[in-house]
Amino acid sequence: MIKLHEDWTAVLLGFMLIFLALFGLQVPVPAFGWSGWAQLSETVFSGKNITAIGALFLLVAATAMVGAWLTGRSLRYFAIVFPLVFVLSMLALILAGNKTIKGLNLEAVIFSLTIGLLIGNLFRLPDWFKQALSTELYVKIGLVLLGTSIIFGDVLKAGAYGLVQSLIVVLSVWYFAFWVCKQFRIDEEMGFMISSAVSICGVSAAIATAGAIKGDTKKLSYVISMVLITAIPMMIAMPWLAKQMGLSQAVTGAWLGGSIDTTGAVVASGSLVGEEALKISTIVKFSQNVLLGLAAFAISVYWSLKGGQDRTMVDEKKGMALVWERFPKFVLGFLAASLLFSFFVSPDKLATVKDGLKNLQNLWFVLAFTSIGLETNFADLFHHDNRRPLYAFLLAQLFNIGITLLIAWLLFR
Repeated sequence: MIKLHEDWTAVLLGFMLIFLALFGLQVPVPAFGWSGWAQLSETVFSGKNITAIGALFLLVAATAMVGAWLTGRSLRYFAIVFPLVFVLSMLALILAGNKTIKGLNLEAVIFSLTIGLLIGNLFRLPDWFKQALSTELYVKIGLVLLGTSIIFGDVLKAGAYGLVQSLIVVLSVWYFAFWVCKQFRIDEEMGFMISSAVSICGVSAAIATAGAIKGDTKKLSYVISMVLITAIPMMIAMPWLAKQMGLSQAVTGAWLGGSIDTTGAVVASGSLVGEEALKISTIVKFSQNVLLGLAAFAISVYWSLKGGQDRTMVDEKKGMALVWERFPKFVLGFLAASLLFSFFVSPDKLATVKDGLKNLQNLWFVLAFTSIGLETNFADLFHHDNRRPLYAFLLAQLFNIGITLLIAWLLFR
């Protein structure tokens, strides 16, 4: 039986999807937005949209089946489990597509995680079912595809101040958050995920870091829950605070873009302030998103070296071999996709494929979090290591808000 390393499988499948899109495959982009029962039935459940969902299922199921085969999983169990995971993920996307839900900026991953948790805890799922879930593979495929949306040229054109702010904020907030986690005696693995989520770009950074350090999926779920829960009050409160403090739109936009963790919440809060605030907040957030690849690479190298140091090394060559062995290879796929789309894919081609690839990237993450919910005990998720991670996260977020406001005021006033 063929058995390929999961990281290389993710890179292979991610680039297979990328090249299929680049060479003419029209990736289905179903509609999930609705505001009432009439629109739900006429748009989301229309024959045309159901056909698009069916085509998307065939593409993703075929990809996931190849992944199961390459990683040595049972195809018989896959054929039973994957359709259920896909249907539950579609339900999450439909719930997240509601106009009111969108207004609250609740992302589809929180619904897929919740649905998975409810089913996984209300029903006793057999061991073979949980073993057929390819959670980490789906996360890594999504991260490889995420690289296609990190376009360096967009940020460089946007201005130097956004990059300067992003560098200062990411470095200072990351190290402060990690220091706080140490004070609360939080294990290093979760400390890395919390620090990246607070300082870079929330959900995507937490997922990328978890992949880089081969982090526990239960800890990742906990961190993402904190990110999504805090993003909503920040999105609503910060524009109001900026108005009370008399901040200009430029300063407000830089503050929002550097402080709020999720890109959707940044756009929503920037829109509440004005056009200039929206533009600058988006620039700053894109700058931080670009740093995600560099951060994931640096964390991967550190974690690999740390793992190598914990074992006896006969010579330097063996030590480097251990580092390479532990290094998450999917990070190379993420960086390669970013470089490919930044420097080798034409703007016209990018415009034709970006929506389809973005849709696929989001779907893989939703599939992954449906799987996490199905294999996670509800009590473990909300009582993980008492309340210390939550306290550390909130303290780091307060520091993030304060230091970002100071830097935004200095650079954009």
